[in-house]
Amino acid sequence: MTQRELIYVKTIADEGSISKAAQKLYVTQPSLSHCVQRIEESLGTKLFVRNPTGLTLTYVGERYYSVATEILQIYNDFELEVGEISSLRTGRLTIGMTTYLATWLLPQILPEFRRQYPNVNIVLVEKSSTQLEAELTARHLDFAVMHSFANSSHQEKSRITFYPISRSDFVLVAPKGTPLARHARPNPAGGLPIIDLKKLEGQPFVMVDQGRRIRQISDHILWQAGITPEVVITTVSYETAHRLACCGVGLTFIPQQYGEIFQGPYQGEYFAIDQEYSPYWDLCVAVAKDSYIANAAQVFIHMLNLQLGGSVPIPREEEPGKKAEGPEEE
Repeated sequence: MTQRELIYVKTIADEGSISKAAQKLYVTQPSLSHCVQRIEESLGTKLFVRNPTGLTLTYVGERYYSVATEILQIYNDFELEVGEISSLRTGRLTIGMTTYLATWLLPQILPEFRRQYPNVNIVLVEKSSTQLEAELTARHLDFAVMHSFANSSHQEKSRITFYPISRSDFVLVAPKGTPLARHARPNPAGGLPIIDLKKLEGQPFVMVDQGRRIRQISDHILWQAGITPEVVITTVSYETAHRLACCGVGLTFIPQQYGEIFQGPYQGEYFAIDQEYSPYWDLCVAVAKDSYIANAAQVFIHMLNLQLGGSVPIPREEEPGKKAEGPEEE
């Protein structure tokens, strides 16, 4: 199996179509089909079967795809190492972020990074946290900056390592003058009054869609409180949900930090949530397990630490017995 053959089969499987794969690989469709035919003949079995929706992998094809992914990652890691030995200031860094995190963090970090490493090409992938996890698992990203459940058991099952940087609480948003205020108690810490979630049964809710981390944490909060919400409208934007809640369409949950960073003209009544419901998420650096972390990625993460006052260890390949340290500041 040559590197080209591995790439061809993997791309066809990813695209589900020889024609789409040929366009992505900049080869002709007949030559790609002929290459697959040669591979199948050498193996003595089919890798793909055709169905109305495109091509799908056979069992042997699935094994070929799995091996191809691992081998290509080894190729990629080796090329990264060789490139960094020859020149530490060239290359490409593919970073995953949610749109709101990119809006907030990139203007604080990217200008200085570009000043120090002008020849490092930054590729930004903006998707939801759930989608970024899939991109990391497929090893399409060097690392991601994303939010994670603070108490999520799925982290233990995933092929991703999460390095928490900071934690942010969620708050309940209601319209100004809401009668729900009578169910809140003073906060001993002196912050927002704490709402009694048990009193929210039967209340309408505005929610972001299921693929968003905010929705997953909101659902988890309500589940722990034993509440099945009546969702009157769903949106992809937390700010839309926030504004509709302020206007009285329904209640919603938002990260308190987002409310402070992205302040808008709509202001509602805000309530803290008792910590027993785990109403928070962690801002994390996420990397695929056992992946090579390039020097450029280590520097970017180091800058992220400095900007946010975090203490996340720089994920990197270590020498036996040697503790990972951040890069020296210039």
